[in-house]
Amino acid sequence: MASYTTIEDWRDVEDGYVVAVTIRQTDDEKYPCGWDYSLHLGEVGGETIIRYDNAHERQKGHERHTQTDIEYIDFPGMLTLYDRFKEEAEELSPVSWDWSP
Repeated sequence: MASYTTIEDWRDVEDGYVVAVTIRQTDDEKYPCGWDYSLHLGEVGGETIIRYDNAHERQKGHERHTQTDIEYIDFPGMLTLYDRFKEEAEELSPVSWDWSP
């Protein structure tokens, strides 16, 4: 059975926006990169502004979702991707997020 170690798992709602971060290190063969992650910024009510995930890594790889598109991306490493997400979330919403809940 595959093991998972949770690194980050939190959600914050501010001024009509939501950030949800899940990062787990794993040896599950579904995630060849060694990470199971979802980094989401959206509007309360469901509209995605930006999301990075690898929910179907074996079939589709790593994805960057926006309101209008899904882009397949190269995985730069978990820390680099998380930093990229934080920068974009700060640019795309009027909220100054607390990244260490």
